[in-house]
Amino acid sequence: MAITEADVLNALKAVQDPDLHRDIVSLGFVQNLTIHEGRVAFKIELTTPACPVRDQMRDQAAQVVRAIPGITQVDIQMTSQVRPSILQADHPLTPTVKNIVAIASGKGGVGKSTVSANVALALAKTGARVGLLDADVYGPSIPTILGITGSAQISANQQIVPIERHGLRVMSMGFFMKPDEAVVWRGPMLHKTVQQFLGGVQWGELDYLLADLPPGTGDVQLSLCQAIPLTGAVIVSTPQDVALNVAQKAITMFKKLNAPILGIVENMSAYVCPHCGTREEIFGSGGARKIAQRLNLPFLGEIPLATPIRETSDAGQPIVISQPDSPSARAFTAVAEQLAAQISIRAMTGELGAEIKVTF
Repeated sequence: MAITEADVLNALKAVQDPDLHRDIVSLGFVQNLTIHEGRVAFKIELTTPACPVRDQMRDQAAQVVRAIPGITQVDIQMTSQVRPSILQADHPLTPTVKNIVAIASGKGGVGKSTVSANVALALAKTGARVGLLDADVYGPSIPTILGITGSAQISANQQIVPIERHGLRVMSMGFFMKPDEAVVWRGPMLHKTVQQFLGGVQWGELDYLLADLPPGTGDVQLSLCQAIPLTGAVIVSTPQDVALNVAQKAITMFKKLNAPILGIVENMSAYVCPHCGTREEIFGSGGARKIAQRLNLPFLGEIPLATPIRETSDAGQPIVISQPDSPSARAFTAVAEQLAAQISIRAMTGELGAEIKVTF
């Protein structure tokens, strides 16, 4: 008997997306299916190039199709198309940006900017189009972390042109300040700056725009949430109780502003001696995971307390770029993959409504 398209699609229904809890056929991921003399070819289009189970999904799809009698060859092309946030889509201020994610913390000193830069770089390395907005106007550190010393230029249409570094499009208040200069502004000026950095920057087509916010729950956070419907926010915290208590205040603020919490990251989780392998939990460990479980929020991962992270950031060569195979770089990559998964869940929930079961 001839092999039909229905035969192949029925077999592929056994392959499920682990985040969306639906099979790849009903999700519309299987495309361009062709059958010719026992040879089957099709494309699987995922919702992010940062999918952590991309290879497993391809292998499982090949296995179930090969099990069909008469199949002699299976060719699968893996692609991706990032879905826009249902709230963000076609917003007049940033019409070419699919998802805007705020990276926030309740207090300073938790390594939020380092996390922002490395996670953005990890997303860009997968092939995603990524922008990084340094919205910490009082203490912009993204230029230092990325090794950017130049100033932003103005385009012919009077828009600010972001500086590109390591595949990222970057904008920061630091591009307009002298090294020893301080910003002393009140709320209205901060609000105007946030508006300018969103709508007045030539971002181009972006899958993800990560906004590194100042610590705390102040004017910049309020302005960002009022200016644009965020895809969501990521909360960065260290493990000790004092940091976690303040992080919960940031979570409460975003909930009041109707910005979804995409997850919590525990930075400086533990120190592992590079010589003897001894693990020292200097600030504790696991506190952020417990908070996420208690508040029913996604836990995106743990970043170790490691000297190379600090050294590479100070040198303007983030560890995801300069030491991509190191344990610290892999930790940032894992966080980026989990973040991309949560963004996909939000987008697909908006597209398919109650058909998607969201579980954390």
